[in-house]
Amino acid sequence: MSLQDAIKTKLFELGFCLVHFTQAPLASKTTEFFKDWLQKQYHGEMKYLENRCNERIDPKQLLASLKSVIMVAYPYDNGLENSSQKNQANISRYAWGADYHEVLREKLQDFQTWLSTQAKNSECYLSVDSSPVLEKSWAQKAGLGWMGKHTNMIHPKQGSYFFLGSVFTNLELKADKPIQDHCGSCQACIDVCPTQAIIAPYVLDARRCISYLTIELKGPIPLHFRPLIGNHVFGCDDCQEVCPWNRFSQKTHEQAFFPQAHIYSQPLSELIQIKKSEFKRLFSNSAILRAKWKGLMRNVLVAIGNTGDKNLLPLVEEKLACEEALVRGHAVWAYGQLLGKAAYSRLLSLKEQEDDSFVLEELNEFFEKIL
Repeated sequence: MSLQDAIKTKLFELGFCLVHFTQAPLASKTTEFFKDWLQKQYHGEMKYLENRCNERIDPKQLLASLKSVIMVAYPYDNGLENSSQKNQANISRYAWGADYHEVLREKLQDFQTWLSTQAKNSECYLSVDSSPVLEKSWAQKAGLGWMGKHTNMIHPKQGSYFFLGSVFTNLELKADKPIQDHCGSCQACIDVCPTQAIIAPYVLDARRCISYLTIELKGPIPLHFRPLIGNHVFGCDDCQEVCPWNRFSQKTHEQAFFPQAHIYSQPLSELIQIKKSEFKRLFSNSAILRAKWKGLMRNVLVAIGNTGDKNLLPLVEEKLACEEALVRGHAVWAYGQLLGKAAYSRLLSLKEQEDDSFVLEELNEFFEKIL
């Protein structure tokens, strides 16, 4: 068995569903597209993308001896449906189970240890979505799939519900050929996006994307996006759920990616009561930790404001007194959404005591709306 065949066998043994190979560098049109995307500020507040732009474009800055790239995919679809109930939290599938960064990094580290016994002088740089690597571009070049119009990778026999990992190495490996784009005239993902974040086929304005708004954005969610977010509290799968290729999604056997009971289809009334002191313990092994407590509370309050359910008012009112201004301000919005003009006296009394500029802005927005 050749080394390349042995590499594929080992990675399949570790649970990866796709293993493809390519060689450096990326095509100039790919890197120019990325630089243009940054220049247009489509990345929003994700400054880490521009801060390490040179490394993303030239991976030899990560591994000077780079010759080949091994791209792998790991399925996470467990066959369950996301919640469409307005009183339940809609959380992106990838975050239902354990933090995929840790799960896949451990598997790739096991692979690297094995590889060092097969090729004594091998050098590797591993990446699982947290390094300055254009993973989707490398995956496309390696023939692992094509980039869909929603900018997620699609494989004809796996759909799009899979994580990507990459191994940059000094080994000489035969490159696989890219595969053809099969999106055709379909634009279901573009049509379904609540915030119209896919501004053109294959072009995502992250600043409009619900995943960005509920995870990457650290400040207030812009007012005009809040009603469009619905019950999404962490990420969004809408564009993938309508993709015809996900009819062929292969289900995962990885138990770590099956839902944790306190995450999957949770009532908003339960999530909003999570205390700051409990947050890290509850989500210590979850990607949700990335949102931080105040970010999750912000998101849940927006979702509650979209329910129209006045039974949730007491839980929202509690957050009007929260020490975090970000939470307090979004509680003002949710309270006003649920009560309308009937919220006037309570919010007026709050305004008389408030000194935070953001919360005052939210209060003023409410008064301007109803008066």
